Amino acid sequence: MRYRLYPTDSQAQVLTRHCADARYIFNLALEQWNWWQPGRRSAPGYLEQARQLTELRAAEVWVAEGSQMVQQQALRDFDQAKRNFFGGTHHRPRWRIKGKDEGFRIVSLKPEHVQRLNRHWGQVFIPKAGWVRFRWSRPVNGAKSYRVTLKAGHWHIAFAVKPESIGGPGDGSILGIDRGVVVPIACSDGTAYAVPGLGSSEVRNLKRLQRKIARQKKGSGRRGRTKACIARLKTTEARRRRDGIEKATTDLARRCDFFRIEDLHIRAMTGSARGTINKPGTRVRQKAGLNRAILASGWGLFAQRLEDKAPQRVERIKAAYTSMRCAACGCTDEANRESQARFVCKSCGLEANADFNAARNIAAGHAVTARGGSVQQGRPVNRELQLSASLVGVG
Repeated sequence: MRYRLYPTDSQAQVLTRHCADARYIFNLALEQWNWWQPGRRSAPGYLEQARQLTELRAAEVWVAEGSQMVQQQALRDFDQAKRNFFGGTHHRPRWRIKGKDEGFRIVSLKPEHVQRLNRHWGQVFIPKAGWVRFRWSRPVNGAKSYRVTLKAGHWHIAFAVKPESIGGPGDGSILGIDRGVVVPIACSDGTAYAVPGLGSSEVRNLKRLQRKIARQKKGSGRRGRTKACIARLKTTEARRRRDGIEKATTDLARRCDFFRIEDLHIRAMTGSARGTINKPGTRVRQKAGLNRAILASGWGLFAQRLEDKAPQRVERIKAAYTSMRCAACGCTDEANRESQARFVCKSCGLEANADFNAARNIAAGHAVTARGGSVQQGRPVNRELQLSASLVGVG
């Protein structure tokens, strides 16, 4: 649960110091870990680094002046980053950069540390900063920790609260969802959801600023102001995208019981086509534009939030040939898709929007072979979904 934070000037200085301490301790732990090589003694873990942090605070006055909780949680963040890396879910931990990775975490939050002042305002207690006001947009219930971040000149606070699931209508309905670029979210029942971004004038302004910053000297004040303008536009785009996805997933979770979506490897799909020096890629600029469009559509965030709001009700199926298969007769032919949006079956003559036709194939839950046959695939998330799939038709 994320809220806008409004610290005073003196409080903002304390928060900035917390961000600097967290960044310094994280980078110090990363540097220590990078020195490890095969054959040497194991790199120190969290407990050993926490002991070394105590020694560092006793030896250096400027480190002891910072919040011990902020510094310890930075070590926790690094330990979790290592676990994610060895678990194969994230990349190798990287350096935290000033002006880009600004934030810190506070744990052991007590109920009396969060207070509501009136209809629109609340306050939270932050170590060494005191009571800091934030915009009260919804109740804060059951939070045990929070993270404060700074981005594009705006402070935010995010309380760690386990989200509650949204119940469906209970009629056993199944909905297939196709994620695209022109139509970001297309459903098998003919409905679609938009993912808003920047307007045309804002896009032109962003491109102008990007050309401008390329000509400015690094480290100059003018470059810093231009960089801040770009960051504000990027933040606005991200907020609109998240708002659209939150509204779409909430509406979907309320009006349908079960969902089927494509199992897409988005990281591989948005990889660069530049190639290597010996084997350069082709159509690199076109692929880069497609990558930007995919990321702007928020495919990964949509799937994540839908699974959060409708747990055990989302099934991922393979996306092979779903855009080439006719949902009416099952004919699979590359020529069926005449353009990005137009689908015309060469066998039965069905004319439909290509995204909605693919959504109907996804809702059927069948993998389509290159020869046009259908093979049942995709493991249902529970027995209830498997039974409903056999009793209820495509949504």
